[in-house]
Amino acid sequence: MIKTLDHLIVAVSNLEEAEKNYTKIFGIKPVWKGEHKELGTSNVLFNFDNTYFELLSATSDGLGAALVNYYLDQDGEGLIGLVLGTENIEDTANYIREKGYVVADPTYGEGSNFEDHNIRKWKNLFLPPELTRGLFSFIIEHTDGKLPLQRNETVSRPNKLDHVVINTNDADGFITIYRDVFNIRLALDRVVEEWKSRMLFFRLNKTTIEIIEKKDNLASKDKLQGVAWEVENIKETHKRLLDEGVAVSPIKKGIKENTLVATIKSHTHNVPTLLIEHT
Repeated sequence: MIKTLDHLIVAVSNLEEAEKNYTKIFGIKPVWKGEHKELGTSNVLFNFDNTYFELLSATSDGLGAALVNYYLDQDGEGLIGLVLGTENIEDTANYIREKGYVVADPTYGEGSNFEDHNIRKWKNLFLPPELTRGLFSFIIEHTDGKLPLQRNETVSRPNKLDHVVINTNDADGFITIYRDVFNIRLALDRVVEEWKSRMLFFRLNKTTIEIIEKKDNLASKDKLQGVAWEVENIKETHKRLLDEGVAVSPIKKGIKENTLVATIKSHTHNVPTLLIEHT
């Protein structure tokens, strides 16, 4: 049913500044600059091998602008949205209804690229709170037009999303939604004693949704924590970022065997960001 982690959304207050900063981080220019007129938002998109990364700002009045401003007022800039992809949104909606959840009919969306005036069209399926649990998350089917993909002509930039981290206080409830409703493969479920937490890995389209559980007595809630980008050569990427004026931690061995990692310390607009090379 769910085929991809389609894209991630970052709320920013100044879209032009965020575009410049992420162009430095990613080492590429965005493939799309557009707007959602009816929603009151503008966006900039960076495309990768397995997902795309959306910078979103409020530019006029509308439901989208109200949502962005809500997140900015609550937590400031940062990672706010995780969007899942499907090939047939009507079938997906019916399947979720069969599981006992109430969902509205899909809505239609359209965007235009300021650079070349290309049009993309899609359908969105917005989910009830019991399936999002505090996340801004919905399901999308792209129906017309594609984002161009910039081929990785250098080893010094990210080429794909390695994983996204979500914090939860209810791992069992998360499994009920992502495995049992969305049919996303649960690849790992274990307790990490040194962290005093439970970890889940859900895998799809060559990336991982990593869940970290810290239990409490509050209502079930999930929160996006951060991202990790895979790079071909972390030493070259580290050098390029420092040359661009981006603060990066020293390279070290990762927790996972045969990995090297470094943390980007600036220019991320409050998105905790890790670089990882699989050696």
